[in-house]
Amino acid sequence: MSLTTKIKAYLLRFFTSKKARDFDIRNVKKVLFFRYDRIGDMVITTPVFRELKLFIPEIKITVLASKANQSVLSNNPYIDDIFINYKNSFLNDFQTLFRLRKKKFDVCVEFDHSVVPHAILRLKIINPKIVISVAKEGRYGVKGSELKLYDFYTEKKNNLHFRDIWLETLSPLNIRPKSNQYDLFCTSSQIQVAKNFISKFHGKFLIGINLEGAVEGKKIQNTELEQICKGIKQANNNIQIIILTAPNNLQSVSQLVEEIGLEYVVTSYKTKTILDVAALIKNLDIIITPDTSIVHIASAFDKPIVTIHENNQDSYQLFSPTSSLNKTVFSSKDNSINGFDVKKVIDFSNELIKGISE
Repeated sequence: MSLTTKIKAYLLRFFTSKKARDFDIRNVKKVLFFRYDRIGDMVITTPVFRELKLFIPEIKITVLASKANQSVLSNNPYIDDIFINYKNSFLNDFQTLFRLRKKKFDVCVEFDHSVVPHAILRLKIINPKIVISVAKEGRYGVKGSELKLYDFYTEKKNNLHFRDIWLETLSPLNIRPKSNQYDLFCTSSQIQVAKNFISKFHGKFLIGINLEGAVEGKKIQNTELEQICKGIKQANNNIQIIILTAPNNLQSVSQLVEEIGLEYVVTSYKTKTILDVAALIKNLDIIITPDTSIVHIASAFDKPIVTIHENNQDSYQLFSPTSSLNKTVFSSKDNSINGFDVKKVIDFSNELIKGISE
């Protein structure tokens, strides 16, 4: 081990040390969750909030979310408060952290499997009595279990989905989850907007296609989209294909749909939040999408889904669709869906449509 690594290891142990607290975790009243990452991660975590609240109804649940994923928790009856983590604003971030510190949380739950310096800094500032974490990988030769900042770790288990791994963080509270189903709470107005939109396609089998994810390399190309649409239409006459949009790509998707020029393919309406998209997905019959948050939103409503995934079985195990009817097409690449088998997407889609329609 080099001198530099030894110094880093010493500093890591030093900054993750803390004084022992005389606190019985069974007396927990206020819990803070760190979940300031992506939309899909927040969706997968929603069962944790619900199961905790149902087990201890009087508990106060606060979530430190990101600007990107905070809307996932809109209207969620199990959440008492939401704070936003400002990664790109040092001043705003510290103001938020010191506001959280004043709340004197009994427990903080952190979901990073790696040792993340900025998470450690946030924990030191907020100063909860107890910190619960998932099993951590070591860093600088220091085992995750050596970090005294964390009071409880979940056990590292193979072949589990992230939803079940993250539900394990409730085990120190002696909570055995009764359900791992995701929660999304669309408003009645969001549902009505979706129903008004699809009413013009009455009697048709509704197929939603999401073109891309937030991560580079997860995109259905224009020619692939056209092939998929034509392949599904060839086997199923009474269909309507709706291309899902986000607030930042409505114009480009609309232009693409116009260029394809197929009367049975339309662009979805303008959406402002992810729950607007969720409301539409809830009213569709089947979803086709790359591996992204739409997979988990469709799973929240148990929608039949065809997922296009990079050739990474470890990632798939952790983030796979949980809908009761699902099919996955794997690309030949381990870091993108480029060059995926379009025919398989068509065949899997037609198979699901046939099964649902019979």
